[in-house]
Amino acid sequence: MYADAETIRRILTSTGDTWAMVGLSNNRSRAAYGVADVLQRYGKRIVPVHPKAETVHGEQGYATLADIPFAIDVVDVFVNSGLAGPVADEAAAIGAKAVWFQLGVIDEDAYERTRAGGLDMVMDRCPAIEIPRLG
Repeated sequence: MYADAETIRRILTSTGDTWAMVGLSNNRSRAAYGVADVLQRYGKRIVPVHPKAETVHGEQGYATLADIPFAIDVVDVFVNSGLAGPVADEAAAIGAKAVWFQLGVIDEDAYERTRAGGLDMVMDRCPAIEIPRLG
């Protein structure tokens, strides 16, 4: 079980509203684009993180997490599972409070490392599906 209801609720309601979205670009056909839109509608500040560093949904993008010049609360990971572990490690290194691996993004070692490091983590879930369920 990589996503208990209490952790999901805590991340979505009290961890903080600044979400770095790794893999977010202006490609409207990608899941990240739609998820970012939903999170914005629920009051989250989205920060696109993609090698192209594009502005998405009106928010300036950055090439890496380390390039972001302000605090990040949650790192939402849309990259494939093989690349996700290093992103989780980088999230911890920049002082994020939580890491969220999207649907289909699974790295059990990264999950254990991240939790052991004191961060909340959800894996293989989508915040755009979970946030409306909070009521």
